[in-house]
Amino acid sequence: MATVSIVILPIIVLIIVIYGYKSKINIYDSFLKGVLEGLKTCVSIFPNILAMIFAVNLLIKSGFIDYISSFLNPALSRYNLSTDIISMAFFRPISGNASLAIMDNIFSNFGPDSLMGRLASTIQGSTDTTFYVLALYFGSIGIKKTRYALPVGLFADFVGIVMSFLLVYLFFY
Repeated sequence: MATVSIVILPIIVLIIVIYGYKSKINIYDSFLKGVLEGLKTCVSIFPNILAMIFAVNLLIKSGFIDYISSFLNPALSRYNLSTDIISMAFFRPISGNASLAIMDNIFSNFGPDSLMGRLASTIQGSTDTTFYVLALYFGSIGIKKTRYALPVGLFADFVGIVMSFLLVYLFFY
């Protein structure tokens, strides 16, 4: 199996080169056009990604998440939950990497088979990175007016988070 994984990429490149040669396509020029188009896409979405990174850092540094977590801590502790789950639920629509880091922290502290681990996994699987999707995909094709995409995406995330709490407690508590 290790040999296959080492050989598969060169075989794919060789197939593309052979196909281009037989089709009389200038492979190098096509490659350069693709690289140029990729760079243009990177430049066009860079402001959107930078704004997302800035917003995530602003939320973290402002202490807003800590304030919300401390406010909800009495209700969470009644159900044997940590405030980490609120941070994860809050950051999931914003950043997939941030929510994965929080989930990894939950796994380290509580274990993946704990109530917190199952809840984190269910939230991770039932929600999406709505702001990231809007910033990246809508920004890359130049859509400025998202119309109903943002409210519907956030509503779907909210329903996913609420149902995660309900179903994990129904099946695992």
